[in-house]
Amino acid sequence: MVGGEATDQGDCSKFRTTIPYCCEKTPTIVDLLPGTPYNQQYTNCCKGGVLSSWVQDPVNAAASFQISVGQAGTTNKTVRLPKNFTLNTPGPGYTCGPANVVKPTQFISPDKRRVTQAMMTWNVTCIYSQFLAQAAPTCCVSLSSFYNENVVPCATCSCGCQSNATHPGSCVESDSPHLASVVSASDKNSYTPLVRCTNHMCPIRVHWHVKENYVQYWRVKITVTNFNYRMNYSDWNLVVQHPNFDNLTQIFSYNYKSMTPYGRINDTAMLWGITFYNDILMQSGPLGNVQSELLFQKGEAFTFDKGWAFPRRVYFNGDNCVMPPPDAYPRLPNSGFQQHVSLLTLIMTFLSTVAVMYAYA
Repeated sequence: MVGGEATDQGDCSKFRTTIPYCCEKTPTIVDLLPGTPYNQQYTNCCKGGVLSSWVQDPVNAAASFQISVGQAGTTNKTVRLPKNFTLNTPGPGYTCGPANVVKPTQFISPDKRRVTQAMMTWNVTCIYSQFLAQAAPTCCVSLSSFYNENVVPCATCSCGCQSNATHPGSCVESDSPHLASVVSASDKNSYTPLVRCTNHMCPIRVHWHVKENYVQYWRVKITVTNFNYRMNYSDWNLVVQHPNFDNLTQIFSYNYKSMTPYGRINDTAMLWGITFYNDILMQSGPLGNVQSELLFQKGEAFTFDKGWAFPRRVYFNGDNCVMPPPDAYPRLPNSGFQQHVSLLTLIMTFLSTVAVMYAYA
């Protein structure tokens, strides 16, 4: 094996001369760490098992390793497809399908004058499911706007409910005098969130604030807050759906990539942190948030009415965040309650002012 390693060699007692690297029928393969000696590396290997998304970092979005399988024969009729693939990640969530034979992979010689091909090539596709990964959602969305003083919080119990009576230690009060000891004593190897006690009980909250309204533009502020005391989210990303992303003019302190999952309709964008600046979302605390602002040009469909200025969907690290109910969105002030001054009142006020000025002249 090159570029990876099996976690267990297994029972190789039946081999007397050349001892195989691994004799397990169901081996677990892990990626090698960065800094592995070159004679143990393989092309595109040694990422330490950490893969970025293709949009954020194409170089670190793939990892490879090579296995030489003994007693497999030398023809594509003796080689058997592997079965029962499982993609192990921190926590469940991935389901892998069967191996499918595809067109053999071709290899080009260094001088680019000769092409050889593999005996057989197969693909295995693994799909992530948020419902398999955890019983409750992991993030929620809150909303606010400059034209309404009310802040729409995350829906209550968006990611589970606070139940210290039945599950002690499920959350930590931020003003607890023993906060440091509780966090330090928590199981650091556990990926179960240890969250700050809130009404929503989510590890992540995304806040969308409609900040300014200009003549031809409008501005939005996005804040991502980490309520999880156990985890730093490195290389995090947001996927936001909003109809005005087709007119995005400028974005501050986030990276941006337009996505068109619906053909030519440009209403979805991927946002992520800038390297060495805010690409790591720290644990819950004063530094546990990242912020940015987006400047949009007003398109033909622009309006602040009926919640149009707020996102349709928000995803954090691939998980669908819980949105507030539509009837709770910040509303525009009701024009029916505005005071209107009649033309007769203005004329009478003007004549009264002139009369007073004439009397004291």
